[in-house]
Amino acid sequence: MNIAVVGSGYVGLVSGACFAEMGANVWCVDVDVRKIENLRKGILPIYEDGLQDMVDKNSADGRLHFSSSLADCLDSVEIVFVAVGTPPDEDGSADVSHVMEVASEFGRLIRRYTLLVMKSTVPVGTCFRVKAAVQEELRKRGEDIPFDIASNPEFLKEGVAVKDFMTPDRVVIGVESERAKSMISSLYRPFLLNNYRVIFMDILSAEMTKYASNAMLATRISFMNELAVLCELTGADVSKVRTGMASDSRIGSKFLYPGCGYGGSCFPKDVKALIRTAQAQGYRMKIISAVEEVNYEQKKIVFKKLREAFGGSLSGRVIALWGLAFKPCTDDMREAPSIVTVSMLLEAGASVRVYDPVAMDTARGIFGDSVVYCSDIYDAASGADAVALVTEWKQFRIPDWGRLRDVMKGRVFVDGRNIYNPQEPVSAGLDYYSIGTPHKKVVL
Repeated sequence: MNIAVVGSGYVGLVSGACFAEMGANVWCVDVDVRKIENLRKGILPIYEDGLQDMVDKNSADGRLHFSSSLADCLDSVEIVFVAVGTPPDEDGSADVSHVMEVASEFGRLIRRYTLLVMKSTVPVGTCFRVKAAVQEELRKRGEDIPFDIASNPEFLKEGVAVKDFMTPDRVVIGVESERAKSMISSLYRPFLLNNYRVIFMDILSAEMTKYASNAMLATRISFMNELAVLCELTGADVSKVRTGMASDSRIGSKFLYPGCGYGGSCFPKDVKALIRTAQAQGYRMKIISAVEEVNYEQKKIVFKKLREAFGGSLSGRVIALWGLAFKPCTDDMREAPSIVTVSMLLEAGASVRVYDPVAMDTARGIFGDSVVYCSDIYDAASGADAVALVTEWKQFRIPDWGRLRDVMKGRVFVDGRNIYNPQEPVSAGLDYYSIGTPHKKVVL
């Protein structure tokens, strides 16, 4: 099957490469000419585990192509996926202007039946706006060319997006016609053969499913972060509480880890957009609004722990941060807790040393020369009064605690993701602070 994917960012590039891996002939289209030129050279705009090899392989095999114009390939494809960005507006609602531009272009260019599939995350009802825009362009042309609209929201987790696409929990598809259902079923047949769940529903429900899923996951995170605050106030240990909760089959263990807040391209944006969608209908979503508020405050937690450790003042202190990306295995720093932490530390008069395995170039574009960029975790900790873990990269999980203590000036360690056994840093002579658990202090 021949398909086009418009938008060659995170969702579009992963989707295009994975569809090609499954045997489809794919054109990845993006208006950013430089991005397309780089992709043709094998230079990817994002870091995603396994994606480079997949792009290289399928480009060499002739199944993955790159173009800066939909017109170059539209006559050759049967399905066009829309995977352009929908960033938040100033009021938090999703900006669908790029989506509507694709819709208009599609309407101007199609010459035969083509299925237009929405993979971008869009507010409920957007697909019907897209349908109307295509129909308007056809009316202007005086043409009556058949087409269909479908919704196929993505549920990819950054860092494991390739794996998620190839072995999905489920594939959600909203359709209006049997013809559209038949076409998209053919494309996803390899997944059906592997017994993965492909769930068909109406378009509005498919659009809502994306927002509802991310809002629920964000809710679990914020619930645990708020519970962690209460655990600290009462003397309970949130890690033990979590174990007790997770053993309940109705609850389970996923997304019950307290930490320093969620970030990234999905949860913050989608929670805001869902709130704004409800407001447009005259309804206030009280729980989701609280989720957003809790997460906003939670991003300050590492700074608060550090300030507590130094008696309320960080002026003149040297603070090392391990991890900058909003999560491991990505260079994405959109809405990352590290941005809040660095900003607050600098405002408090501290000097900041940072290290992240892949997000250093991204960080330079955000922080400029206001922080010191280091070569590894020990370089970052060299001469530091305190070290704080912000992103739980696997390579950070078993540090040499003795070496760390030796290179540090001070002895404060803040575990912003609760990944360490407190006894290990404490035995090495460090004061250990974590989220929602008792402070472990060295006894001299």
